Amino acid sequence: MKFKLIMAFVKPSITDDVIDAMKKAGATGATIIPARGTGIHEAKSFFGLSIEDQTDIIVFLVEEHVVEELMEIIQLAGKFEEPGTGIAFVLPVEHIAGLESQMKKFKDQARDQYF
Repeated sequence: MKFKLIMAFVKPSITDDVIDAMKKAGATGATIIPARGTGIHEAKSFFGLSIEDQTDIIVFLVEEHVVEELMEIIQLAGKFEEPGTGIAFVLPVEHIAGLESQMKKFKDQARDQYF
């Protein structure tokens, strides 16, 4: 089996919507990392102090054959058509350890995909 890592950077108010939509689509879990970030717009300031926007990084480890479908779900649930709501991208995964307990679910999903 080949896996990919989907990383979505979204506003905290959207995080639960993205995760719920992904779970309904078959994602087995997610890791959420609170972060701060800045985009092409200047950071707001208050009395000379820079205020950076809060962001959540949501990480999904998924099988390669479901990546396109899940990226569409992230884009819809994250409302990426609206400016400043988020971004998502996919990274290759070379080696994995610790998925033994989930391998049956991955195999069942792969079988269901083709039959």
